[in-house]
Amino acid sequence: MIGFAGIYGVGGLRQNASGDAACRPAVDLARKLAPLAHGEVAALTMATAPLRLPDLAFEDAEGRPKKLSDWRGRTVLVNLWATWCVPCRKEMPALESLQTSLGGPDFEVVAVNIDTRDPQKPKNFLKEANLTRLGYYSDQKAKVFQDLKAVGRALGMPTLGAGRWPGLRDRYHCRPAEWGSDDAIKLITAAVKPPN
Repeated sequence: MIGFAGIYGVGGLRQNASGDAACRPAVDLARKLAPLAHGEVAALTMATAPLRLPDLAFEDAEGRPKKLSDWRGRTVLVNLWATWCVPCRKEMPALESLQTSLGGPDFEVVAVNIDTRDPQKPKNFLKEANLTRLGYYSDQKAKVFQDLKAVGRALGMPTLGAGRWPGLRDRYHCRPAEWGSDDAIKLITAAVKPPN
């Protein structure tokens, strides 16, 4: 079950037609984490109904296929970003900081680039910005964005989701946050090792 999830962008919350019962524990966990959604992550709000997300598909730095389910059992923060998106570029150092602080066997920031033209441009951006702790993932067709848009979770950039596979969503984020802050680290730590 997903520990918590958020999507940057614009739009209201929408649930699966049946409100997937298997996702209920994720919503319960979101309620427990709610008091930690303050300060730099104050815009992270609770969902009132569960939603099963698709198994997003993309590639790693060597062009090998990856899916969100490859992180089964781990808490991940999935960030869709592009070099043409100014807020995305500004946010990358904070995501790098979060990965540096908490990355390991239980948690990873999975930053998926969706630039559709020059495949070297995002790699060059990361190198020039000295962002070396984030793994590089890409989807040059931007299908991950379209897959999230299809379930009402991506209407703008940057787009971000977090949780534990199998892709059950229980949180929503409506604006960028400072993911390297103490507030974000406390929230992510609690999601990885949930409170009782």
